[in-house]
Amino acid sequence: MIPTVNRWKRYADWDERPLRLDRFAAEDPANGFSAFSSPADPKPGIGIVGGRVISLDGVLERDFDMIDRFIARHHIDPGIASEAMAMDPKQVARMLVDMNVPRETLVRLAHGMTPAKLAQCVSHLNALEIAFAYSKMRARKTPGNQAHVTNAKDDPLQLAADAATAVAFGFDEIETTMRVSRNAWSNALACAVGGAVGRWGTLFQCSSEEAEELRIGMAGFSSYAETVSVYGTEKTFIDGDDTPWSKAFLAAAYASRGIKMRCTSGAGSELLMGFHEAKSLLYLEARCLCLQRGMGVQGTQNGGIDGAPLTATVPGGFRELMAENLIAVWLDLECASGNDARATESEIRVGAKIMPYLVAGSDLICSGFGSILKYDNSFNPSLLNGEELEDYLVLQRDFEADGGLTPLPEERALDIRRRAIDAISAVFEELGLAAPTESMKRSVTVASGSDDTASFMPRDVSFISEAIKERGITVIDAIKALAKRGFREEAENLLNLVKLRLSGDYLQTSAMIRHGKIVSAVNDPNDYLGPGSGYRVTEERRLELNGIRDVLDQKEVLRSEAMHEKDEAARIRYKVSGTASPSADKTDVVIGISPAFGLKLFQTTAGHRLSEVLRAMMDVIARRGLVPRVVRFRHTADTSFLGLSAAQLAGSGIGIGIQAKGTAVIHQKGRLPHNNLELFSNAPITRIEHYRGLGANAAAYALGEMPEPVVVPQRGEAMGSRYHARVAMIYAIETGLTEEGAPPETVDVTFTGGRT
Repeated sequence: MIPTVNRWKRYADWDERPLRLDRFAAEDPANGFSAFSSPADPKPGIGIVGGRVISLDGVLERDFDMIDRFIARHHIDPGIASEAMAMDPKQVARMLVDMNVPRETLVRLAHGMTPAKLAQCVSHLNALEIAFAYSKMRARKTPGNQAHVTNAKDDPLQLAADAATAVAFGFDEIETTMRVSRNAWSNALACAVGGAVGRWGTLFQCSSEEAEELRIGMAGFSSYAETVSVYGTEKTFIDGDDTPWSKAFLAAAYASRGIKMRCTSGAGSELLMGFHEAKSLLYLEARCLCLQRGMGVQGTQNGGIDGAPLTATVPGGFRELMAENLIAVWLDLECASGNDARATESEIRVGAKIMPYLVAGSDLICSGFGSILKYDNSFNPSLLNGEELEDYLVLQRDFEADGGLTPLPEERALDIRRRAIDAISAVFEELGLAAPTESMKRSVTVASGSDDTASFMPRDVSFISEAIKERGITVIDAIKALAKRGFREEAENLLNLVKLRLSGDYLQTSAMIRHGKIVSAVNDPNDYLGPGSGYRVTEERRLELNGIRDVLDQKEVLRSEAMHEKDEAARIRYKVSGTASPSADKTDVVIGISPAFGLKLFQTTAGHRLSEVLRAMMDVIARRGLVPRVVRFRHTADTSFLGLSAAQLAGSGIGIGIQAKGTAVIHQKGRLPHNNLELFSNAPITRIEHYRGLGANAAAYALGEMPEPVVVPQRGEAMGSRYHARVAMIYAIETGLTEEGAPPETVDVTFTGGRT
């Protein structure tokens, strides 16, 4: 007997043990401390005199910390506050999920609510209601997505190739960072050039030290930023030598240079940094989001971010991450919804985490989908990475939900990777930065990740990066180099993106660029008011989502089977010798084969040659002194009816029925169709020795014995998900050859090849 403790996965085995919060709670955790609530959370409240906020969530103005003061002055709308704060939080929660209440009504009310009030309202929603409210409240109607493009070597050739691939997959934004901080400029140049291959409009960010990142942006390489972090406790700001005002100034500096800008926040950050104040994660994040709205930024990157793994260990953690995203869009902020930090090693929990955002849509579903492999993700592995990319594409297809990505044919991916590598190499050569060799380029083109490349190493990149910085190379220099070396399209694509910085159009809330046009909350507002409204997948888009690789159809099955036809022809010959009749010979055991057996189909789903399977059964029957007779039935392709039909013809009354895919039965004359003697239903795990045992048992039954049934061991394999699609195609081929009333055919079998 297996000890109970070993039957189930223990958290300790994965080092994902749940976190007790009593250390951080003001009172005993039995009082209800969770990610959503804490006994130390303030009660919602506000005091306004002469248009001035004099108290906020139970704190008087003279006792305001810097966060209270900033929120009171720059977030709260005194003209709305009295009305909004007086509303029953349950009523507001119902309004959030009421499809008849327009989004604009709720956004207006949020501008008059304090952090405690916002948190209180969403606390009344369960996870399903939060997802529904999120789909209604997000600012832009059309969903989008963002990618991480990094690698372990900071190799610019690989960065350019992977950036181009990410653009081709449909990511609206790509973000890079580096393993070696001084390589920032090279990474930025490589991603900017790679991101201009194939189409224009994908925004780019180089995540590095804030001052350096701003310089890179001013040099024109990056077009957005989201690394301006804000926090929910004053001590965290002080520890980082920051204030809400300094962060607001930095945000304004980006915007003044035409760089789209979001802030970053997320539950668990204060807990990680040791300044938690025993408040709930949701309340602290509500403070962060009110700060961001007060700063005037157009959006936020929130939903746990780097703190997500910590938040995921707390009771209600994933629900809290959803709730803080909801508060973000309720405050009318663009939301890059935080699905970047890999919060768990559990594939089940990863899938559960992403699904609400996939079905509800988001301005940017991931604030960094790892479009590269996990080990190349310099931000640390994302919730989803290159290993899960095709699974994500299939999820879109499964639910007919737009996750922002489009399947990419492999030939197209290779073409754009080559083009991107050639483009960045041309820029390097023209600007005298480096001279990549052909062998370096080839290694990167077909590489899955940096383990497969023979290209630049981090030290090599440092010289390139320092030269870009010291020589004051800008995006204009890169554009000119591309044009001079014949990469006219890429030069124009990059220039078009730079031009948008002059108009500032992509500084609109939730702005992205699709087909060369700005799509934002201004010209593409979320107008959800129930079924038939809001974002809907068009027929054209649905067909795009369906275009994943390796789609199985009957032609593909027949093509793969035809590859084995010649091999089988050298091993076995089937010759029809007439109509099969019932026999009176007691030694006669009939093996009934399906219509396509050996004609259109040549291997079982386990990969066994049909000649080998048939020979194994016939040999063992013959060794018992019986005569195996092969009969092809065309009136049916069903296993049970094949077996019963064979038994009715057999002089012994015992027959075997076998389909080309390998499913088989032993049947007896006079029994009900599905009341067989033995059944091999799991063909994908049935081995040759099992078929040999099936033949031996058929012979034993024919001789009047009662053998031990052959059992094919099953260890929980997901046969349905792995094989049913192919089986459906195979069975369609079988039934396509059936003919009602067709007589059975005696088939003389000759084995011409050796055993394997």
